[in-house]
Amino acid sequence: MWLIILALAAAITTPIWYSRAEDDKYMLRILCLILWGATIMVLVDHIMGFFMEGRDFLELTPEAVALGFAMLATALIIWEITLLIKDPRGVIRKRASSF
Repeated sequence: MWLIILALAAAITTPIWYSRAEDDKYMLRILCLILWGATIMVLVDHIMGFFMEGRDFLELTPEAVALGFAMLATALIIWEITLLIKDPRGVIRKRASSF
């Protein structure tokens, strides 16, 4: 289920980024890269588990759903930290210089 959650989030984020790619002030390209990278990583994990250990390809347990949302939250937190560090709109710099 975590593969589905991450792939769905990546598939939703990509067209949003692509429609606003000329003015990427929220750095959605970084979020897309994080989500697609995590999706590919999970896909490889599921493929290897399926062929080597005989596990089910998709897990539909509550733990798998919780793991999927935890990974999505982690990706969003990393993206927000990147936004705070890069400060593409200069909001933090304006506040710091006004004090």
